[in-house]
Amino acid sequence: MRSGRWLRFSSFLLAILPVQMLLAQVSSQYKGTPYHDANYHAGAQKIPGLVVCAYYDLGGEGVAYHDSDAKNNGSGALNPADGSYLNEFRMHEGVDTSYTKFHDDIDNSPYDLVQPAQNLLYVGWTEPGEWFNITVDVTQPGDYTADLLYTSNRGGTISIDLNGKDATGPLTIPSTFNKSDPIAWRQWHHWNIAADLLHLRLSTGRNVLTVHILTEGNMNLAWFDFKPVAR
Repeated sequence: MRSGRWLRFSSFLLAILPVQMLLAQVSSQYKGTPYHDANYHAGAQKIPGLVVCAYYDLGGEGVAYHDSDAKNNGSGALNPADGSYLNEFRMHEGVDTSYTKFHDDIDNSPYDLVQPAQNLLYVGWTEPGEWFNITVDVTQPGDYTADLLYTSNRGGTISIDLNGKDATGPLTIPSTFNKSDPIAWRQWHHWNIAADLLHLRLSTGRNVLTVHILTEGNMNLAWFDFKPVAR
């Protein structure tokens, strides 16, 4: 009886060891670290739960992200550098970040399919070939699905890597363009949720997600909401 239990336990170890060894290897080679600042102390974002794109990892160009130019076109540019947290959020990094605004019906217009929270940080001005990493802490292993809160003037595709390996293939992001909106620039601010956009099997502990912009760009990416798949 003991021999049978040991054999079953040995088989279990052999099944999980490759995954654990891969995670250890990724962890030792990757030089990025979970985002934190004076206002945000949470560290690695937790799954299940919301994973906010603007809290992509620290580490800079080529480590935590790749962007087509070194300028943050949102923080410190569109949003003037006035000393406020939201306007200057990560303003010296290449990833373009901004936040939802409710004045002048910018992000709370009648053309939203889903209204986002006010002052919600997001990654925008996306271009094909760009990517960013997010370190997450998975508290419950298993299969997950995730919704995405986003805008997309022209539609496009993204993909997600898990610990350095493609985990999703191309994911189609439906366009939120609405010809009824009389304000041209607001086409970049029609918010929607892509429900059950992706499915991942995740192991407990630290994992690194890489969000790739594949085609079209011009998307605003706010958050992924990871939920366990019901059994």
